[in-house]
Amino acid sequence: MTAEQLISFARGAPSLDIVDVAGLKAAAARAFDADPAGVTAYGTSVGYVPLRKWIAEKHGVSPEQVIVTNGSLQADAFLFNHLVQAGDDVIVEKPTYDRTLLNLQNLGGKVHQVTIQPDGIDVDELRGLLENGLRPKLAHIIPNYQNPAGVTLSLEKRRALLALAAEYGFVIFEDDPYVDIRFRGEALPSMLSMDENALVVHASSFTKTVCPGVRVGYLVGPAALIDAIAKKATNLYISPGMVSEAIVHQFCVSGDIDRSVQTVSAALAERAQVLAASIRTHIPGATFTEPDGGYFLWVDLPEDVDVDKLFPAAMKKGVAIVKGSDFLLDGGKHSVRLAFSAVTVDQIDEGVRRLAEAIAAVRA
Repeated sequence: MTAEQLISFARGAPSLDIVDVAGLKAAAARAFDADPAGVTAYGTSVGYVPLRKWIAEKHGVSPEQVIVTNGSLQADAFLFNHLVQAGDDVIVEKPTYDRTLLNLQNLGGKVHQVTIQPDGIDVDELRGLLENGLRPKLAHIIPNYQNPAGVTLSLEKRRALLALAAEYGFVIFEDDPYVDIRFRGEALPSMLSMDENALVVHASSFTKTVCPGVRVGYLVGPAALIDAIAKKATNLYISPGMVSEAIVHQFCVSGDIDRSVQTVSAALAERAQVLAASIRTHIPGATFTEPDGGYFLWVDLPEDVDVDKLFPAAMKKGVAIVKGSDFLLDGGKHSVRLAFSAVTVDQIDEGVRRLAEAIAAVRA
């Protein structure tokens, strides 16, 4: 199977046709013209200072509350390494991002998964754990178009989580890289913006709104925490990449990012709709929650479909998927995550048809 023949629902990355390559080239030229000394220097561990300021203004915080990193996954790693020690209890969603699980387990954290519902994490289940004595160091939450489940945390649950964090003294890590890629409905306020007790640390990324190759993400949190992480970042790499951060800064201040968000959101809205319709047509018995934005759709297949067998069968048919079990401590044997970001509309129905053939093969 060649790369040209394979239809991949596996990777959460935008296809090239929705990346503003021309805008990025122009932003790069402006970056070098505007600030050649800053672009070519080591810089500081907090990131490219003008971009740091732009992010601070976007979130209504002081620049001292922001650190710009090499992608949001590094932002996650910085926070986890700073807060979580071996044996610490941590809350994550069920299912959650596979690298979150891996990184927390590698640190020796005791991971507790709390069920995801169509409107986000089950706060009653979480409350029960807390009332029974669990004292987590942090709760990792992906509030908008969650990876992998695609659901959005309701306003009511955002308030409930903040109240629980205040009562039981844990940090809410609001991991929010998909927030701007919204197809429908009204944008909800971030928990960061609602936080009155300095208990929220917020992470996001320009991977989904600009392109993955820039590798620019960031953390927003209490100034003392950001300062402590910045000191560790200095020892790790002196500074992140000034060139890519300066390009992103020019892309943002020019307004190109707003046009890019519109382009990506419109394209992915169509892809999500086509994917949902194709699943209903070709895979009867599959259930899913259509996302309001983002990159992913989580599909629960009939219980006689084992994804450990489906994965290689799907590859033989020329379609790549991700097993649901990758996002769970246990379970997910009949679920898959389908990313619709990197497939064009004309590929989607064919990809789902191939997946249906693979399902039929493993059932036979």
